[in-house]
Amino acid sequence: MNQNVELIKKVENVIDQIRPYLQADGGNIRFVELTDDNVVNVELLGACGSCPMSTMTLKNGVEQAMKKAIPEIKAVEAV
Repeated sequence: MNQNVELIKKVENVIDQIRPYLQADGGNIRFVELTDDNVVNVELLGACGSCPMSTMTLKNGVEQAMKKAIPEIKAVEAV
């Protein structure tokens, strides 16, 4: 359980680093949960919620940054 708490703190830290870039484009991101198999669920908000490029941003931007910073993370999914 403790390891999970540490992982979530790392995930939230990465999201905090990414957030200003999304906010610059009128969007935002919210951490929802970390699943048992290390998939990060996030919610894309604002302009990101309706942007046709949001899937690419999520996979190429957020997921890549997350995996680079935290190798245990398997994927990042929008919910």
